[in-house]
Amino acid sequence: MPKTEVREAAVRGASTRRVAWLLGPAFVAGVAYLDPGNVASNMTAGARFGYLLVWVVVIGNVMAWLIQYLSAKLGIVTGLSLPETLGRRIRSPWGRRAYWLQAELVAMATDIAEVIGGAVALNLLFGVPLVWGGLATGVVSLALLVLQSRGGARPFEFVVIGLVAIIAIGFAYGVFIAPPDGGAVVGGLLPRFEGTDSVLLAASILGATIMPHAIYAHSALARDRFRSGGSDAGFGTRRLLRATRWDVTIAMAIAGTVNLCILLLAAANLAGVPGTDSLEGAHAALAQNLGGMVATLFAVGLLASGLASTSVGAYAGAEIMHGLLRVRVPLVARRLVTLVPALVILAIGVDPTLALVLSQVVLSFGIPFALIPLVAVTARRDVLGEHRNRPLTTAAGVVASVFLVTLNGILLWLVFTGG
Repeated sequence: MPKTEVREAAVRGASTRRVAWLLGPAFVAGVAYLDPGNVASNMTAGARFGYLLVWVVVIGNVMAWLIQYLSAKLGIVTGLSLPETLGRRIRSPWGRRAYWLQAELVAMATDIAEVIGGAVALNLLFGVPLVWGGLATGVVSLALLVLQSRGGARPFEFVVIGLVAIIAIGFAYGVFIAPPDGGAVVGGLLPRFEGTDSVLLAASILGATIMPHAIYAHSALARDRFRSGGSDAGFGTRRLLRATRWDVTIAMAIAGTVNLCILLLAAANLAGVPGTDSLEGAHAALAQNLGGMVATLFAVGLLASGLASTSVGAYAGAEIMHGLLRVRVPLVARRLVTLVPALVILAIGVDPTLALVLSQVVLSFGIPFALIPLVAVTARRDVLGEHRNRPLTTAAGVVASVFLVTLNGILLWLVFTGG
């Protein structure tokens, strides 16, 4: 090979490695799309309605791509997270505190769901009592947060990506063992409902998919990796944004595929099986119908889901407080405080699956407070300059916001009216 071709190949290889270095923040934020709340919602949807709500998972993932990209773009271009941006734009101290309070409640609800999911997984795998399982989940998440605070963003990303791989294997394995009906999957892409309960589950799937804390966290993760607008990485802002689109695309493709696999696994093997409206019941039904290996991998995936997502939730909560109140609380201290409500819920004997569902209701309250400001600020020239949203992007963001807020409003109405 001529020397010029060798040099060109070396340059291309170096460029590919440098682009690969930029990947990671979306994988960490994307863990929110693979948390125990997603598992509970998708398993229940598949077990109760078969392939009916496949379209909800697909649409939710498409909207998630747009939302997470806008969040990352804000962090890259401005060097500020969404909470920091809003903290500067909300002039009233009481307004900032009120906004912080709702965002903090959302972050705590997220923490509760993740710890409960980890506790249920340890109980399924090893028979560990739920309280001790929740405590163990909290301890492991503490270790991950120490890694993030002391080792920096990159080692934390590597660990989370490893957990994402475990989650993917754990939840996708059963689909290959017992494949779904291809024609039924295609039929499930047609948007429709079958009664009030299917609307409730559709809203739950979207509420568990597009989480407010993931929006807050992604802007902060991108800021931390590319704080100086790209100079640290040797890339310009435009190239960073192109790499970020790939990052978000890959992360959302993985998250969407895994969520779809969970629903298809339940639709193909648990439809009509009694007792599958809880994680414990679904695990038992999988063991009975598909064997111990599938059930064990399901529990392992649930454990990895709880461990990874609870760390990201604590990171988001700390960023919310810092950005809005300008108070920096150590991640470890915050993790200890937010661990208490989850342990109390487990200790008093609240049904874990019910607690997960209720946590998604709390998250539904927070969606408009994160989503609407995100679309608004990323459309402003005085915030993003030449990188502000194009009119079509803003229009898509508005449509997604209206759809999500409306569906979550329906969810809340159904929950509180018993409809």
